Amino acid sequence: MTPSAQQPLVTTTAGTVRGFWRDGSAAFLGIPFAEPPVGERRFQAPVPHRPWEGVRDALEHGATPQRKALAEVTLIPEPSIAGESTLNVNVFTPSPERAGGAGLPVLVWIHGGGYVAGSPASPWYDGAAFNRDGVVTVSVSYRLGFDGFGWIQDAPRNRGVLDWLLALEWVRDNIAAFGGDPSRVTLSGQSAGGGAVQTLLGMPSAQPLFKRVISLSGPPTAATLADSEALGRKLAELGGVEPTIAGLSTLAEAEVLALQGQISSVAAGGDADPMAGLKAFLGGEALTLGPVVDGELIPFATVDAFAAGIGADKELILGTTDNEFNMILAGAADSMAAVPPAAVLGGLGVNPATIEAYVGSHQDLGTAALVGQFVTDHMFRAPALKLAEVRAGTGAPTWLYRFSWNSPTIGGACHCIDVPFMWDVLGEGHVPAIAGTEPPQGLADELHGSSVAFIAAGQPGWPAYDDANRAVRVYDVPSMVVFDGYSDTRALLAERVA
Repeated sequence: MTPSAQQPLVTTTAGTVRGFWRDGSAAFLGIPFAEPPVGERRFQAPVPHRPWEGVRDALEHGATPQRKALAEVTLIPEPSIAGESTLNVNVFTPSPERAGGAGLPVLVWIHGGGYVAGSPASPWYDGAAFNRDGVVTVSVSYRLGFDGFGWIQDAPRNRGVLDWLLALEWVRDNIAAFGGDPSRVTLSGQSAGGGAVQTLLGMPSAQPLFKRVISLSGPPTAATLADSEALGRKLAELGGVEPTIAGLSTLAEAEVLALQGQISSVAAGGDADPMAGLKAFLGGEALTLGPVVDGELIPFATVDAFAAGIGADKELILGTTDNEFNMILAGAADSMAAVPPAAVLGGLGVNPATIEAYVGSHQDLGTAALVGQFVTDHMFRAPALKLAEVRAGTGAPTWLYRFSWNSPTIGGACHCIDVPFMWDVLGEGHVPAIAGTEPPQGLADELHGSSVAFIAAGQPGWPAYDDANRAVRVYDVPSMVVFDGYSDTRALLAERVA
């Protein structure tokens, strides 16, 4: 980095970028790591960005692939920014005076949003607090929805995953110039981003590009190529075109977004029928517009990759909030009060033995609350436990946590509530909507602090999960470490919803 009284300059492999100073750190926004994925490149693998001459301003967030906010699914402020150059990174780094030189640990963040929405431009992903504590941060964008993950007969599979890989290669080749150590990269993300970093941890080709992983509320990748093909053919049929690059290229972006809403309950956001959406979530259909097991780039489902020992040499923290999607039926408490919960779960395809065990252990919950908790446990909490136990069985270093502090505005420890605590941005203007006007700073100090410790040295401050101690860190006021903190989800470990 070249210090300047006005603006910092950094030379990357493609050219020099100009950022801006902040309090004790520098920000570089919207640096392109790939050519714009438009025209002939729209449905192809990403191509590294061509070199430029002179100095390129990196003073504003770049364009985002997001064209429709998923306000009904994510509570994180993630703006949509128009433009074609949607494959870019934001880098936040301590100033040379504070960093004391190069070689700092690096956090690379992949945003969530159901793989169809989300944005790296969120103020919650500002790296100031991590910079303060000696960590360089990078947030990345990637192609979303059908453009990033939809099956096309003659196009590369998992194009959004290829975007992640190219972004990580950019970090490998450039982060030292920003004061980071390319051999000390930690991947992290929340929701779909949490699933993304799990997917990368289970991919052989990604292994040289990072050292550690922190997955927040990540649903494991399990969708098959057959699932993806069926969805891709359906979208093309609805659009009246062949399921090929030539056919789908005739559809404008707005047309594809509209068709996504017809084939995916997540892409439809709040427009989908609630019960249909629940069944899609429970059956795994909801995230088919996301990474798929293609037998090549992603050879195995995440749980099978971990069982095979892929990524076992890397440290992993994973966990969930206690009540991720309970709010999905919050408005239906009165209307569902007289309906037996077993009837609702049965209608959603849950097998009778699981229903009996689950209802019996949650008798204090009304029907809407119980079904909401079941969705949370089935989609997030039981899979987190399963992944921790599978990794523990291979001897892979793994730490399991729960975020249990209840939102005073939404209720429960809801989806996304842990993000501003991890990033230590409780003063940001959108936080009161999810955490109230007096969120506990001490809890942010704990979660952010354990994240920094893990990113820097691979030790978050509580015992790793294994078959003997089953240690789980519970983030709450007060926080604690408990034994077998996910035991209430064990009945769901083998559950498959029809």
